[in-house]
Amino acid sequence: MREIHITKDEENQRLDKYLSKYLSLAPKSFIYKMLRKKNIKLNGKKATGNEIIKCDDLISLFLSDDTIESFEKKELQRGVPTLKSSEIIYEDNDILVVNKRAGELSQKAVTNDISVNERLVAYYKTKEGAVDTFTPSVCNRLDRNTTGLLLCGMSLRGSQVLSKLLKDRDIDKFYTTIVKGKVTDRIRVSGYLKKDEDTNKVSVISEKREGYDRIETEYEPIAFSEEGFTYLRVKLITGKTHQIRAHLSFLCHPIVGDTKYGDMWINDSFRKKYGLKYQLLHAKEVHFPRVEGYAFSGKIVEALEPELFLQILNELGI
Repeated sequence: MREIHITKDEENQRLDKYLSKYLSLAPKSFIYKMLRKKNIKLNGKKATGNEIIKCDDLISLFLSDDTIESFEKKELQRGVPTLKSSEIIYEDNDILVVNKRAGELSQKAVTNDISVNERLVAYYKTKEGAVDTFTPSVCNRLDRNTTGLLLCGMSLRGSQVLSKLLKDRDIDKFYTTIVKGKVTDRIRVSGYLKKDEDTNKVSVISEKREGYDRIETEYEPIAFSEEGFTYLRVKLITGKTHQIRAHLSFLCHPIVGDTKYGDMWINDSFRKKYGLKYQLLHAKEVHFPRVEGYAFSGKIVEALEPELFLQILNELGI
């Protein structure tokens, strides 16, 4: 027999979901069978699995130690590098904000990928008080070669509130980029975007059409160069795949270094001069709304552009 006392970090989830994490190798049919036979009880009473567990609840497993151990997943994340302190821009008990590097996936695409998400899990497991039945996760995504801020849930309630804030667009996200041409005014523009799953490329049009999603983006020039480039601050209003990159290209201001939507001649010249192999797009600022009971409430988190980005800005005289 084993008794599990629910902590504050584990509450507010369904009992069956919690048990599926705790006995992660057990078939769901086994868990429901044990609930029906009263081999698993909640606070000494029969449970169905759809109960919402609370702090200080007691789950009793009337199972042998061998059975329990056979269904527990002992994953040590061997060979996965942890997050470095220099990459962590902000952290509290509920969330973490990491500064992603160019070339790194936010979340893995295939089984063997090591993304920021895997490194986050490895980091979490080194922390004192890490909960075995909780797995932290990246809550938003950036393109592989886009740098900057990723928001991560470090507790169940942190993951839940981040997901809701992102879904409701209550978090303001600002990017910086260098684009072709001179953008002179602060503008807010909309359009319609559609993704081609086969090519992983999107197209943008100005008028509504079936199959296209509405997008909206705000652009504000920061500085210009004599060579005809603009250092631009971008506010993401909606958040679709490749939205900023494709929208700027559609507006005839492609991002420097963007091989998918950019200007081939410009990209080639920057590659030869600076060794630039990716788009100069950086998720620089996150503005959190007021959320009662959370340490990140009302905070502004910012990450400086990568060294190469800053070098190019400097040499362009911006």
